[in-house]
Amino acid sequence: MNVHEKINYLELPARDIVATKAFFIKVFAWSFVDYGPEYTAFSNAGIDGGFFKSDLRATTVKGSVLIVFYSEDLEQTRTKIEHAGGSIIKPVYSFPGGRRFHFIDPNGNEYAVWSE
Repeated sequence: MNVHEKINYLELPARDIVATKAFFIKVFAWSFVDYGPEYTAFSNAGIDGGFFKSDLRATTVKGSVLIVFYSEDLEQTRTKIEHAGGSIIKPVYSFPGGRRFHFIDPNGNEYAVWSE
């Protein structure tokens, strides 16, 4: 549902659209619809969005927004990410309210996963 003046959609860079889709399907069970060879839209992610063909990467070091996933089982999610070809770049650490880790997808985009 579209809500006036609320975040509605995210777009992220991807060097390899095919590898991107495979990773997010395997780890998070996202759904995709292709719009040509250089764009794919995702759903079933909490918010809809898409990946556009680009050699750029979204990382906090470069000032990018950090997309943070929630997990009821942090270790299980970490294992799924590693088995699907993601890399852990900040191991699990505690913070007020829970624990989290950061990972990069096959494109080099940075994300985090947290749990209570």
